[in-house]
Amino acid sequence: MVQEICVFLFSLTALGVLYTMNNVPAFQEPVVILEIGVAVLVAVFLLVYLATRYNPPKDPLFYVFAEFSFTCVIDLTSALEYDGYTSGFMEFYQKTGEPYLGTPYAIMMCYWDGIVHFIIYLMLIHRMSNRQQYRTLGLFWAGSLCANMIVFVPGIVVGQNDSEINPAFWLNMPFLLVPIWGAVSLFTRPRDMPLVGASKAEREQKKALIWRPLDLLFVVYLVAAMGFTIFRGLAVLDCPLEILNRYMTEYEPYLKDPVGFPKVMMLLLLFHALPMLGSFAYGLCTPGCTWMLDWTVYFAGAISQCQWTHIGASLHPRTAEMYRIPITTLVPVLLLNLLYAAGPILLALRCKREPDYFLSIAPTGQTNNEKKLS
Repeated sequence: MVQEICVFLFSLTALGVLYTMNNVPAFQEPVVILEIGVAVLVAVFLLVYLATRYNPPKDPLFYVFAEFSFTCVIDLTSALEYDGYTSGFMEFYQKTGEPYLGTPYAIMMCYWDGIVHFIIYLMLIHRMSNRQQYRTLGLFWAGSLCANMIVFVPGIVVGQNDSEINPAFWLNMPFLLVPIWGAVSLFTRPRDMPLVGASKAEREQKKALIWRPLDLLFVVYLVAAMGFTIFRGLAVLDCPLEILNRYMTEYEPYLKDPVGFPKVMMLLLLFHALPMLGSFAYGLCTPGCTWMLDWTVYFAGAISQCQWTHIGASLHPRTAEMYRIPITTLVPVLLLNLLYAAGPILLALRCKREPDYFLSIAPTGQTNNEKKLS
């Protein structure tokens, strides 16, 4: 309990850094902002390292979570200030730092980082300090932050914000690269496995899909989600089909927003989420796919973040009215997008709570006492 409280309180000092920079003109030059940003990141790491030197964490990810907790406060402050709930902290950064943080997508992204990621970091630190399992929660975080940055960074470059790129843009690089390293690190560790009898797993794996109604329902959902992914991917690629043009005009005009983020997100889903959805359908039909236990969690984190920012930006008042979801089609569009977000989360929960079908069982030539699960 002590470590996460200390990290929480230390993260609040980010407000002091922002307030100081906002009131000292010398700190507001574009290059100076980058230099101070790098210095602050290094200083935060050193302070966390020194604070834990007598009881160092065994996992280097502890330093990542503590460092990123500090930046969560900055992101939340940015979102609140753009929406008019606070003032006096981020005016300088809005002008000479990262002006594109004022786009609806970036505002919703900052809310997610400042609230959801912040809570996840504190939970992970709590679990680490109490020697509890945290790999599953870590995979959810890795999926969420990787999806976040893979859309955000290219979206800045290819959208209409490319003329607003200042040196502070490079402060995003650690948040793009570190979660990729974190994901690789977490994937290569032993799974948090429940105790399951080999005989129970064998019984489950002998059942055909038709006798597993929940899995059958998930397969139907995954096929439908694949179709929806292809549909929206083709839409942002300017496919001339009338039905695609009608959908973007009458249902999701945000897909045509020139900021670039919605197009990059749909392409990410088309080229990365689509194969994963197909893989999950295969995993539900084929016993022993142990990778389902990890990748469904990672994917749930990614889709949750993507859909939060996409839905939020589609409704945000800073989005031009012509690109917001029309009132006449609001309900079906929200239902489609919420279902698209909820399915992977429910699938991950199903895999973690009832993993029998996905476990790898020793060859049948061994005796029952020799059989092992992995």
